[in-house]
Amino acid sequence: MQMGRRGLLGGAIAAGASAMIGTKAFAAMPERRLAFRNIHTNETFDARFFGANGWDLQGLAELNHGLRDWRNNESTKMDPQLMMLLSQIRDKLSLSPRTKLEMISGYRSPQTNSALRQRGGAHTGVASKSQHMLGKATDIHIPGVPLERLHLAALSMQAGGVGYYPKDGFVHVDTGRVRTW
Repeated sequence: MQMGRRGLLGGAIAAGASAMIGTKAFAAMPERRLAFRNIHTNETFDARFFGANGWDLQGLAELNHGLRDWRNNESTKMDPQLMMLLSQIRDKLSLSPRTKLEMISGYRSPQTNSALRQRGGAHTGVASKSQHMLGKATDIHIPGVPLERLHLAALSMQAGGVGYYPKDGFVHVDTGRVRTW
């Protein structure tokens, strides 16, 4: 019986130590924030979405609101990994966390997506099952950063879809499967 208690006590100590190591490792992860301006509404957002305790729900909620479908004011829960990906692209470009991305399109409601497809015809570039409708995509550019450089930084992440639209002046980034166009 005593051997069982010692084993139990040893296991509890080991579990506590590993939990503390895990907490310290988690706390060592850098704070992540994202700043952007919605080019359609001119609203600006700057929110911390990840901190020492993990995902910052208040910051994510602010970004969800900022990335809403500006045409009908409808929002959704955006993929937090999209926020992480955007901040990693910004870091890859050696830009400050306070550098504002220019957001052209974030979330798109199914109604908006359908209307954009109909308006653009057969070769619209708007997918019928767009990642925008899933809260997993955004179209961006960054003032002062050549579009080709932004495109290459996004491609280097190998973290989802990357579309290059030089005529329209933006790069599409999503957290779907890795693909390019």
